[in-house]
Amino acid sequence: MSLRPDAAIYGCAGARLNDEERRFLADADPLGIILFARNCETPAQIRALIADISDCLGRRPLVLIDQEGGRVARLRPPHWPVLPAVAWIGDLWQRDRAAAERAAFLHGRLLAAMLAPLGITVDCAPVLDIAFSETHDVIGDRAFSPDAEAVAILGRALTAGLLSGGVLPVIKHVPGHGRARADSHKELPRVDASAEEMAGSDWHPFRALADAPLAMTAHILYTALDPVHPATLSKTVIEDIIRGRLGVSGLLMSDDIGMKALSGSPGALTRAAIDAGCDCVLHCSGRLDEMIAVAGAAGKLNDAAMARLHRAESMLRLPQPADEMALREEYDSLHASLQQRL
Repeated sequence: MSLRPDAAIYGCAGARLNDEERRFLADADPLGIILFARNCETPAQIRALIADISDCLGRRPLVLIDQEGGRVARLRPPHWPVLPAVAWIGDLWQRDRAAAERAAFLHGRLLAAMLAPLGITVDCAPVLDIAFSETHDVIGDRAFSPDAEAVAILGRALTAGLLSGGVLPVIKHVPGHGRARADSHKELPRVDASAEEMAGSDWHPFRALADAPLAMTAHILYTALDPVHPATLSKTVIEDIIRGRLGVSGLLMSDDIGMKALSGSPGALTRAAIDAGCDCVLHCSGRLDEMIAVAGAAGKLNDAAMARLHRAESMLRLPQPADEMALREEYDSLHASLQQRL
């Protein structure tokens, strides 16, 4: 068992590990694992998968999932309930700010109630991107609001809900995906806004939640900041903006390095992201050949990353006692009240 894991988080291919994956995990010793719908059949199966991964590593890794609500939900019926995308909470904010803040907390707490009993310790939420008129549908209703202050306050409330339920949040996509007109899963988005424009809106929620335990980069080219490298691969963006002007202090992971926004081999991209200042890389496909290349390039978490990891882990608590049925009834009541006002 290593006390200093590799600077990588991997997906796996299916609902159960195969022998090749077990050997790879034992050898690579990654920081964490991220689960997708392909890995999630039933609660018992997920718990068994996480236990198998932990046995391979000789420790409990970080176990991540994208469970935002709406379109981005890896856990779905019949075993798990559905929550709507968070844009409705931003709509509620325009009518009743206190109710919206409560709804955001409840959203996070209900997400955690799905995840913590399975052994999932990290939810890749909240999205802190601003909903501009030009925002691509890949973000769309995943964003709270066009109002930067609303995004900051509602994002803070959602993170509090996750933490109270025993799950760590990940703020994303820093320093902001809202102005992008393209889907970074398919191509590299380019944002030409000035630093002053972004500082006045896009960056505000990330500054407000700079103390979050974990953060995720955006695969976006910000021409005013670095005309050559997307944020994930830009030392200038990470050091001067994310760590500097925004003050983000949490463990910084890349978005999935397998996305089409980035050009290059998995190994080269891994090394470039780490050299730019990412603490670790996220590789999601579950393709073993690519994972082996990432493992060869990632190396161990450095001292600064280890300190951030320890801080994040110190924020992971047992879920606070709660009547989950009552919380869901309150959440549904707030949602219904908005529909009545529209």
